[in-house]
Order: sequence, then C-alpha cells, then structure tokens
Amino acid sequence: MLIVKQGERCVCDLTATLDLSQPKISRHLALLRSSGVLQDRRQGQWIYYSLQADLPQWCLDVLDSVAVQNDRFNAVNLSHCESLNCCE
Repeated sequence: MLIVKQGERCVCDLTATLDLSQPKISRHLALLRSSGVLQDRRQGQWIYYSLQADLPQWCLDVLDSVAVQNDRFNAVNLSHCESLNCCE
C-alpha cells in the first residue's frame, strides 16, 4: 500500500515504516517483482521499487480499491514514512 499510495519507495523506507527486517521486506519485494507487480531501479547503494509501468488496468483498480479500504493503516504508515530520510 505504501508503494501504491506514494509511488516509488526505497527498501529502507519500507523496513523503517513497517518495522520489519530488511531480509523479510526484500524477500517479499523480490516475489512481487518476479510476479510482475513491481519493478526496481538501483541508485548508488539503494534499490527503489515502484509499480510495474505496464500493469493492466484491472490490476491497478484492485490495488486502488485495497488502498482505499486501508486508509487508516496507510495514514499512520505514510506519515511515519514521510518523516524518514534514510536513503537521501
């Protein structure tokens, strides 16, 4: 939901915001990347993840619907994530 709502995110943003370990976050991101949901790019030592550019509209609709249904969760995590500057 963080990537759906905010766009591209670094692994460090996700680990700090979700309070989960980097290996666990990276494992899940790798699964989403290999399934074609996410794409990644490297900038220096950081890897940034975003939604795959060519996702079908039905997939975007599902992700948007889930994001709308989780606004309370997203508001808490997004506000925390915005205060981080871990990869700048």
